[in-house]
Amino acid sequence: MGQIIFDTATTINGWIADEQNSLAWLFAVENGDTPDAGLFPADAGVLVEGSTTYEWILAEEDILAHPEKWRDFHGDKTTFVFTTRDLPVPEGADVRFVSGSVADALPAIREAAADRDIWVVGGGDLAGQFLDIGELDQICLSVAPVALTGGAPLFPRRIESDRLHLVSATAVGQFARLVYEVRPAVATDEHHAR
Repeated sequence: MGQIIFDTATTINGWIADEQNSLAWLFAVENGDTPDAGLFPADAGVLVEGSTTYEWILAEEDILAHPEKWRDFHGDKTTFVFTTRDLPVPEGADVRFVSGSVADALPAIREAAADRDIWVVGGGDLAGQFLDIGELDQICLSVAPVALTGGAPLFPRRIESDRLHLVSATAVGQFARLVYEVRPAVATDEHHAR
């Protein structure tokens, strides 16, 4: 079974999009619009996105009018989109809409991935929902030399240092690439007393 990986770019102060849900700050960084292939999960068989991320990708590249652009980022991979709304699908794309909890959708996501990795593209709250149910294996960050005053937070959850183990820290162009293994939550004495 593959791993579930939250892999994203972030600012040095923890934002993955600005107040207008834009990634213009990322694309302004040298090679920010064409990141090295090594900055993506190499064995991802399935991508998972929230509706805000999905709609941003569609709009930014005008993918509905140019469906061939879908493959530039998604390739032929199945993409699961968590949403409660009816959203358009680019021609030829394998997009599957799911609603409800991550736990309820996870069996179908794992089946589509087979033995390959599952890449949680974003947003941060969706990745947090995988963490909440103990189903997030890695957090991989490409930290850009940018600070924003607000926007979409990287990971709107509290995670203590006992849950994250640094696997690697490398410089990739102007980005600091950080890879953390997510460790299982340890039951506290308070939980044992219940």
